[in-house]
Amino acid sequence: AGRSGDGGGALRPLYMDVQATTPLDPRVLDSMLPYLTAYYGNPHSRTHAYGWESEAAMEKARRQVADLIGADSREIIFTSGATESNNMAIKGVARFYKSRKKHIITTQTEHKCVLDSCRSLEAEGFRVTYLPVKKNGLIDLKELEAAFQPDTSLVSVMSVNNEIGVKQPIHDIGEICRARKVFFHTDAAQAIGKIPVDVNDMKIDLMSISGHKIYGPKGVGAIYVRRRPRVRLEPLQSGGGQERGLRSGTVPTPLAVGLGAACEVAQQEMEYDHKRISQLAEQLVTKIMSEVPDVVMNGDREHRYPGCINLSFAYVEGESLLMALKDVALSSGSACTSASLEPSYVLRAIGTDEDLAHSSIRFGIGRFTTEEEVDYTVQKCIQHVKRLREMSPLWEMVQDGIDLKSIKWTQH
Repeated sequence: AGRSGDGGGALRPLYMDVQATTPLDPRVLDSMLPYLTAYYGNPHSRTHAYGWESEAAMEKARRQVADLIGADSREIIFTSGATESNNMAIKGVARFYKSRKKHIITTQTEHKCVLDSCRSLEAEGFRVTYLPVKKNGLIDLKELEAAFQPDTSLVSVMSVNNEIGVKQPIHDIGEICRARKVFFHTDAAQAIGKIPVDVNDMKIDLMSISGHKIYGPKGVGAIYVRRRPRVRLEPLQSGGGQERGLRSGTVPTPLAVGLGAACEVAQQEMEYDHKRISQLAEQLVTKIMSEVPDVVMNGDREHRYPGCINLSFAYVEGESLLMALKDVALSSGSACTSASLEPSYVLRAIGTDEDLAHSSIRFGIGRFTTEEEVDYTVQKCIQHVKRLREMSPLWEMVQDGIDLKSIKWTQH
């Protein structure tokens, strides 16, 4: 089902990992091709037609990105992706206002690039509050309100979590920050183009966007920086002063055009995509849970983006299940941290038991996922979970009614 050859005759696994990256939408590729071949001018060359063509294409793309989030096109700065945008937002605001403000608030379940940016600021003498999340993955707004200090400059909370799919109450967070005149940044890489986002309605001051999460090209993203009330940033890169002096370097026109096209397509298809993905997700969760006992869905059941499903299969080692499901491309956490064998810090933050955290799999359903692919994944998943459990002594003990928590394991 949906498995494609790689040209060498071998079958490739079907793709169920759209949180890691998405395939390029053919419509996006079509928009990019002319700028990879015929229209190759530098968009910052002001003295001839080659530059003007590229500049016009770049500005059109800027408008397309702005339209998707309800912004003014002058508030969009092109970057290499959400990691750079997150670094720019957090370090940029902190350093610009550091003479008066030295405190930042974020959450324990942010993307690694946000947490690492905060850690590096701590080394520069800033103070950071890492808010815990509740068992459902959402932050407690009362705890957020209590965390503000007189010198708080920025709050950074991601819109949709990349591992468990929960949607934070962005609108409420925006209101709280605006009332205290503190800037609000959100990493919206997993939200843009999938759920409606309006920067003015949600009172967002800075927002990070990634191209390859919305069926656009890799290597391009954007940061939204509000003009009124104006947000000031200290740039990370020095150079020719492109992108309002905030991000020097030649804007890669074909990639910017691709990002713009991806945003336009996402705007047109969002409602349809959301409905379809919701149905497929419902199908996947219902079928697995009806056939297999002791499966836990991580993250809030209501406040979530349906295309990101994180399930823990008790008494099964997640890595073994991934190996068994080798004809389906899945992951046990985010691609950015999957090189380590530690259980996901996001699952740890929501209080998942160590053993369950090790048995979790993330299923990603996207625009091009088919019903057959979901059926195939479900069937294989049920088959292998049952097989692995039959091999597990723990599963046998549970069947015999032994409470595993009561066992005193001896250390060898």
